[in-house]
Amino acid sequence: MHRRASLPAVTAIAVLVLAGCGGSTPKEAAGSPVKSSPAAGAAPSAAAPAAPALKPGEVRIAGRVDKPYTVTLTSLRGLPQQSVEVEYTSAKGQQKHTYQGVLLHDVLKDAQPRFDTSKKNGQLRGVVAATGGGDYRAVFAWAELDPGFAKSQILLAVSEDGKRFDDAAGPRLVVPQDTKGGRYVSELNQLWVGTVDTTVDGTGGASGAGS
Repeated sequence: MHRRASLPAVTAIAVLVLAGCGGSTPKEAAGSPVKSSPAAGAAPSAAAPAAPALKPGEVRIAGRVDKPYTVTLTSLRGLPQQSVEVEYTSAKGQQKHTYQGVLLHDVLKDAQPRFDTSKKNGQLRGVVAATGGGDYRAVFAWAELDPGFAKSQILLAVSEDGKRFDDAAGPRLVVPQDTKGGRYVSELNQLWVGTVDTTVDGTGGASGAGS
């Protein structure tokens, strides 16, 4: 008469058989994450090179432009000059001055702003951010300075009441149509051109950062 194998013996045999079948180990069976390797030929991401530091008095024209460049009071004095008489209110009270300088539109036009020509009047989507000393900043719509749309004479001024600005201080932004002096940006160091499309459309920050 045959004897039935005991339950402990059967269990031990089953464990030995499974171990010899080359199955997954308990850790592998648990589905531990697998580290992915970089795709073949993928290059590590590199940060965009930082713009060179500005010297005192230099103004960088940058953003969504084909030809970013830098201007100084010396270079501005060599360009066709305009003269405007202005009155505005400031923290120091009522101001009345005569400024001489170069039209802002002429300076930015030389940088060749990239506006979407497939859109009707694509330049009307453009904005200009002027940054001065102490990270002071003011924003303009492109139409405010484009003579094709406005009669304004926004200047990069090189002198006030006949007195030249110091070369190390740089030009001053002059906005004749403003009744307050908040956008008369002193110690100007950057003019950034961009568009508002991505902000309005909800797809990111104002386009034009960088070159």
